[in-house]
Amino acid sequence: MENYLVNGKVKLSGNVKISGSKNAAVAILPAVVLTSETVALENLPDINDVRTMTKILETLGVSIRRRGRNTIELTPGNLAKIAPSYELVKKMRASYYFMGSLLARYGRAEVPIPGGCDLGPRPIDQHLKGFSALGAEINIEQGMIKLSANKLVGAHIYLDVVSIGATINLMLAASAAEGRTVLENVAKEPEIVDLANFLNAMGSSIKGAGTDVIRIDGIKKFSGVRHTVIPDRIEAGTFMLAAAATKGNVSVEDVIPKHLEAITAKLRETGVKVIVEPEKIKIEVVKPLLPSDLKTFPYPGFPTDLQPPGMVLLTAADGLSVVTENVFDGRYNQVDELKRMGARIKVEGRTALVEGGSSLQGAPINAPDLRSGAALIIAAMMADGESRVSGIEHIDRGYENFEQKLVGLGASIKRVNHINSGQMPGNPE
Repeated sequence: MENYLVNGKVKLSGNVKISGSKNAAVAILPAVVLTSETVALENLPDINDVRTMTKILETLGVSIRRRGRNTIELTPGNLAKIAPSYELVKKMRASYYFMGSLLARYGRAEVPIPGGCDLGPRPIDQHLKGFSALGAEINIEQGMIKLSANKLVGAHIYLDVVSIGATINLMLAASAAEGRTVLENVAKEPEIVDLANFLNAMGSSIKGAGTDVIRIDGIKKFSGVRHTVIPDRIEAGTFMLAAAATKGNVSVEDVIPKHLEAITAKLRETGVKVIVEPEKIKIEVVKPLLPSDLKTFPYPGFPTDLQPPGMVLLTAADGLSVVTENVFDGRYNQVDELKRMGARIKVEGRTALVEGGSSLQGAPINAPDLRSGAALIIAAMMADGESRVSGIEHIDRGYENFEQKLVGLGASIKRVNHINSGQMPGNPE
C-alpha cells in the first residue's frame, strides 16, 4: 500500500501548470461512442479516472491509440457490447454516463449502478426520469440498470434538483432523439459547456449550455472530431488554496480565470493577494489570514469539491469561520483527520465551525476520498513535523502528477510503500 510522507512548515513558491479537466474528460469520453468515426482528444489528464474510462471503452470494443501522454485517438466502429464491466464501473461514479451515450447510439444500455467517492446519498432518479421522458423503458435488476427504446423522442424535461450528472446524461441521450428536447433547471458548470462544444463539433445542435435551459435538436449521424479538454478548475483551485494555506507565493498557469471567480473572491476575502492575468492567477500571502464564511453552491458558486481544502485554509485564519455545505450531505470526511492534527472543528449538520489560528501537528492520517485527500495533503504541508498520509489511491483518481507538482513548488512530499498492519490511526478496517 502506497502512502505519502509529508514534512510540514513549507511555503509553496513558484509556477504550476494545470492539467485538463477530470470532470470534463469523464463526460466527454462516454460521448465518443455516439460516432463510429475517429475522435482525437487532447489535454486529457493522465489520471486513474481517465484510465478507467478508457478501459471501459476498450472493453466495449473501442480502438484506442495514445499520441503522447495527454492525447488519444479513439475509433468506436461497431461496438462489441452495450454492458460495461462491473469491475470497472464500480471504481467511478461517472461511468453512469454510458447510460446516455449507449442508449443514444443503440437504443439499449445495461450499466451497473456505479461506485465512486462516498459523499452521502447521490440518487440517479433525475437521470431515469429524463430517460423515461425521452421514451426509454427502465428496469433495475440485481444492481444493473437496463434501458431500452425503439425510438428516442425529444421532450420537455424539468429537473427537480440541479444535477450535473443528470444534465450530462440527458444531453447525451437527447442528442440522438427525434425532434427537440428542452432541459430546464440544469447544471451550468464549465464542464457542461465543454461537453456541449464537443457534441456540437460532432454535428449536434445544442444551445444554452451554461444557462438554466438547454435546447437540443437531435441528429442521426455524429462525425469524428478533434477536441481539446478545458483546464481543470478544481485542480487550479486546489493549488490556489494550497498556496494561500501555506502562506506561499504561487503562479497557477494554464487556467481560465472566469471559471475560478468564486475561489478568487473567497481568497481575497481572507486577505490573500490575488493577481488575475489572461491565463494565470498569482497567489501571494502578505498579511495574516482572516476568518471567513464559506458556503458551497452549484456553479458559479464556491465548488463543493473545494470545500475540504477551503476548510483547511480557514484553520490557518485566526478567528471563527463557518463552513456550510449545501451540495452534498456527506462532505465533511476530512474533519476527523484534521482533528487528529489538532484542528478545532465542530460539525452541526451541514455546518462546520472552524476555530482557526492554532498550528496543526503532523500525524498519521487517511485520505477518505479524492478532494478530502488533497485537503489533507495541504494540511500536512502546513503542520509541524511529519505526516504519513494513507489512502492516496483516491488522490490518484483526480490529480495528475500531484506530488511532482507540489515538489516543484518546494514541498517535501514523497510516495512510499507501507505495509498496513491495521494499527495506523485513521485507516478504515
